[in-house]
Amino acid sequence: MAAKALEGIRVIDFTWVVAGPVATRMLADNGAEVIKVERKSPGYMGPRKVGLQPDLNRNKLSVAINMAEPRGVELARELVKLGDLVIDNFSARVMRGWGMDYESLRKIKPDIICMSMSGLGHTGPRRNYVSYGPTLQALTGFVRLMTDPNGEPAGFGYSFSDLAGGLAGGFAALAALWHRRRTGQGQFIDLSQMEALTGFVGPGLLDISVNGREQAPVDWRAQESPAAPYGVYRCRPDGDDDDRWIVISVGSQAQWDRFVGALGAPAWTADAKFRTLYLRMRNRDELDRQVGAWTADHQAEDAMTLLQRAGVPAGLVQNGADLCTRDPQLQFRNFWAPVKRPDGPDTSVSGIPYRLSATPGAIHRNAPEAGEDNEYVLGKLLGLSAAEREQLYASQVVWH
Repeated sequence: MAAKALEGIRVIDFTWVVAGPVATRMLADNGAEVIKVERKSPGYMGPRKVGLQPDLNRNKLSVAINMAEPRGVELARELVKLGDLVIDNFSARVMRGWGMDYESLRKIKPDIICMSMSGLGHTGPRRNYVSYGPTLQALTGFVRLMTDPNGEPAGFGYSFSDLAGGLAGGFAALAALWHRRRTGQGQFIDLSQMEALTGFVGPGLLDISVNGREQAPVDWRAQESPAAPYGVYRCRPDGDDDDRWIVISVGSQAQWDRFVGALGAPAWTADAKFRTLYLRMRNRDELDRQVGAWTADHQAEDAMTLLQRAGVPAGLVQNGADLCTRDPQLQFRNFWAPVKRPDGPDTSVSGIPYRLSATPGAIHRNAPEAGEDNEYVLGKLLGLSAAEREQLYASQVVWH
């Protein structure tokens, strides 16, 4: 097996929920030994071996340490001595309360790198606020920008904030590791998830600051250049799936001519009100009804293929089954990676979206159950005897 880019790096991972695990997953996928330090029953995100958890925590190890016990904190500090990077995504005060903040840890490991991925950062009047992804999305205006056609906030079915924060955390960790490689010095990374998310609101903030206006809520109208028809159109049901859609965009007269030809030049396309792009945009509601009547009589995949072959921009609106089992590009690149389950068939996880030619990452292990790697961490890494480990279990300092 080829070497991985981050082999030899050990991460002591106190993260939970989504944002922090996204960051440490990036490191684990590329060879870092990521050891999750967690409580006995972190069941807040579902089972560990199937569903979302393998996506977030594959390739990691787990030790279940009771941080409410002084001996548990002592064990965690011993583990830090063997690590390169300590990461948490608690509120700003948690690690400090355990005596596990950067200033404390650098006394026992001078070149340690600590990253705290708190919601709002370690400075400022709201530094101790507790937050989750939807909270940060509301604070930064994303909920307002995601609305239905009637203007009602739609929010997010999944926290975009967590992914924004996680990706920023992975990059920050690599920057600090590179700095230490050059200088031999560790440092503290104060990552504000709110600030990571705010960076994605750039166009809206620019419009307000330069033009003095608010952006209108997003709808299905063309935003970059004029186009008509332009939108999402319902297609014929596929078996018992009656939620099939296609996106169509016709932005020039040449595209319109090709679109008419692909449809077989039905009579309505010759109507004077659709003669030019300007007129099609003025009469787009009626145009959308006509296009919608055509798509309703076609399978979404067939309509997409027909229009694409005619040189008309069109694409399938993919649902979960399309994305996970039928998308030809993802299938070709083997994006959906299988991982083993101890009590059932393999489950699939999202893959690594980049390929390093010399040091490729790999997915080799399912998410660990809490404490699954206690014996490795306590015995091999920390050097505790079997009797010492049993005493830790008996006193509930470490959980099975």
